[in-house]
Amino acid sequence: MEDIDAIAALQDPVRRRLYEYVVAQGREVGRNEAAEAAGVGRTLAAHHLDKLTEAGLLESGSRRLTGRSGPGAGRPAKVYTRARAERAVSLPARDYRTAAELLAEAAEQAGLDAGLCAAARRRGEALRGSAAPCGSLEEALAMLAARGYEPHLESAAGIQDAEGAKETTGEAATVVRMRNCPFHAVAERFPPLVCGMNLALLEGLLGTDGPVRARMDARPGECCVVVERSKNNLH
Repeated sequence: MEDIDAIAALQDPVRRRLYEYVVAQGREVGRNEAAEAAGVGRTLAAHHLDKLTEAGLLESGSRRLTGRSGPGAGRPAKVYTRARAERAVSLPARDYRTAAELLAEAAEQAGLDAGLCAAARRRGEALRGSAAPCGSLEEALAMLAARGYEPHLESAAGIQDAEGAKETTGEAATVVRMRNCPFHAVAERFPPLVCGMNLALLEGLLGTDGPVRARMDARPGECCVVVERSKNNLH
């Protein structure tokens, strides 16, 4: 019932807007910023942000938003980030996570990585259907958002190819990173297996012979895959 109560807290439209804004930033958000983004007063925003924290959907802390310290730096402000705990509701109760972990354990012990990746790539291709390979990073953003990856554009000083070499460009390259891994719970226990599966799935979904490509580039707190312009499409 705890998860149901937590998710029910998002029924209020203002509370949901505040939650979605905080989640989308991928960093700590202060009350003033959240209030302005949601179009409500600071007092109302503070009330709803604290309710989201009580429900376990957000975590709160305090820091000086000015970036200064010492006398005259001002009082620490309350800030919010998405809670690390995962919430899910299934009625009647189901336990797909345990099944996924058991299947992943069996696949890992049997050395079925290649077979799993092949199946994942086929599934990605099936999800793409008859559509051509993804044509741009903007199109990739939409496809990934629809599947819950929470993608965002980020600049990079250069592009790292499959062999690990860096190819710098005249301008900072733009890549798509993802704040959420839909397979996070299982990936934590079986990272090589599940991250490889995830990469293969996205290769099938986005295509491997178009202007964008997916590759591994693990970073703490984010999906292990990054999407970038293909090497032959860098300018």
